[in-house]
Amino acid sequence: MANNMDRVVIVTGAGKGLGCAFALRIAEDGAAVVVNNRIRDGQPDSASAVVEEAKAAGARATANRLDVRDPQASKALVDQALAEFGRLDAVVFNAGVNGDAVRFADMRPDAFDEVMATNFFAPMRLAHAAWPHLAKSDAGRMLFVSSTAGLYGVRGRSPYASSKGALCAFAATLAHEGRRDGIGVNILMPYAATQMTGGDDALDGMLPADSVAPLASWLVSPECETAGDTWIAGAGYACKAQVLETEGDFLEEDIGAVLARRGVSLGDFAPPLGSLGAEKAFEAFMARAAGRRNAG
Repeated sequence: MANNMDRVVIVTGAGKGLGCAFALRIAEDGAAVVVNNRIRDGQPDSASAVVEEAKAAGARATANRLDVRDPQASKALVDQALAEFGRLDAVVFNAGVNGDAVRFADMRPDAFDEVMATNFFAPMRLAHAAWPHLAKSDAGRMLFVSSTAGLYGVRGRSPYASSKGALCAFAATLAHEGRRDGIGVNILMPYAATQMTGGDDALDGMLPADSVAPLASWLVSPECETAGDTWIAGAGYACKAQVLETEGDFLEEDIGAVLARRGVSLGDFAPPLGSLGAEKAFEAFMARAAGRRNAG
């Protein structure tokens, strides 16, 4: 169990799925949680429902129903945390949207605007609003919930993959800058069955959202002293992802001749961990998770 006792954490997109699981686990581990989730037309107040569940278990929590896409929402979220709990120690940037599944050649260009508004610009604004307060914490933490689509791309989801890739680059930059201010910044890429994954019955049993929650809680706790890491987690299994470069060679002669002679070896990885593509990467992850579980 992570030690988040007496800390204050904002979790965006926390009305259901992964965000709900994260908020409840962080609250269980001792933190006061600001549960953010916008109210959709014709749907119940999910943020308040999560708060009620947390309070029923003896935790401290408050609901925030602002739409993170609103430019004013970021400051209001931070102000609410300060007003109700007196401080801010961590933020989990979980709110996100998939967008429509459409081939790039067939989609509207403004589809990118819609997805980037939630998946990139909203967390950017909230990070900026939260930064000075996290710097005052003994252990300020930021956790950006991204996706392996941001590493590998995924067919039919170019706006989503692009937004998550941008989020990864942003978080990696903040990890460097945060060290000076004592803010630890990490990335989490969860595999979980949620409303966003389409309600696959087979995945529901294999990939419950709460199987990722203990790692999320640890990543925003003082116990987590690493920064700049990218974690992939699901089914009770976790690993780290890295960007790799091959050894390469000098291109002192005609480039075409070098590539013809050494093209294959220039691209060699040892061990072979090159890009698999999102679908293959998921299959490989699940195979490793199943293998470890069976071996245990």
